Amino acid sequence: MFGLIGRIEAHDGSAAEELASILADGIGSMPGCRSYVVAMDPDDPKSIWVTEVWDSRASHEASLSLPQVQDAIRRGRPLIAGMHDRRETRPVGGFGL
Repeated sequence: MFGLIGRIEAHDGSAAEELASILADGIGSMPGCRSYVVAMDPDDPKSIWVTEVWDSRASHEASLSLPQVQDAIRRGRPLIAGMHDRRETRPVGGFGL
């Protein structure tokens, strides 16, 4: 499996809420995606954490060309002030996987 965890900083709190909605609702079905969680940071209203688990790195890379993902990227990009704390992981199991 292949995993990613990262923090996305929006321009302000309302942009973060809008971005979280775009990311959570706009992705649709993504082949090979086992988990895709969008979470607001309770200590920083401008920050969103995204946690992803994929069957493989190739599945993740292929998802970036899906129309719904491209649309979410296009709609979300203007709301993003920065991308931080991005880490690749190697999930080994857990509830829901």
